[in-house]
Amino acid sequence: MSQPPESDAGPTTPDYLVPPEPRRNFVAQLAAVVVGGLTGLVPLAAGLATFLNPLRKSVKDKLAPSGSEEGFYKVAHLDSLSAVPQAFKIIADRKDAWNTFPKDAIGSVYLTKGDDGKILAFNLTCPHAGCAVDWRPAKKAYHCPCHNSSFTADGTRAPDSPSARDLDSLEVKVDTNGAVWVKYQDFKTGEKEKHPA
Repeated sequence: MSQPPESDAGPTTPDYLVPPEPRRNFVAQLAAVVVGGLTGLVPLAAGLATFLNPLRKSVKDKLAPSGSEEGFYKVAHLDSLSAVPQAFKIIADRKDAWNTFPKDAIGSVYLTKGDDGKILAFNLTCPHAGCAVDWRPAKKAYHCPCHNSSFTADGTRAPDSPSARDLDSLEVKVDTNGAVWVKYQDFKTGEKEKHPA
């Protein structure tokens, strides 16, 4: 078998084995990086916007009271109240940044009906450090187990109590059907003055 004669220049290399010019290779690589980066940024930006969107909602949007009016929540019936303080949960449709929790407890209050028919409502949270107070019938006083804050039956702070203020009282109204509505809100703890949280 005869072989083709070699030219004087030596053996020839096929075109597909010849590397491209370095400049063309650089431009192609740069274009691939730019297009790939833009392709990756679009879903990243959309995901980030979706993730952060709920965080921009106001705090008022997070509580969606069911059946409430101007921040009032139906808590009990007038006939169920007595001179002995009773704890009641505030039930509402609660929303956090991503979820809705229908008919969830958003807080608790103590309700008392005096001999004169006046209803007292106190936030169950101690204004000292935010622990829950409980009613002690033997002492006829509210007591916080965390730092031994104590309050009289009318919510007044005891002289030796570490709390800087009295229990946080809440506005109450009774409708024509005898339902007791409480304007529930939380207040900042550790402060001498009562400021909404």
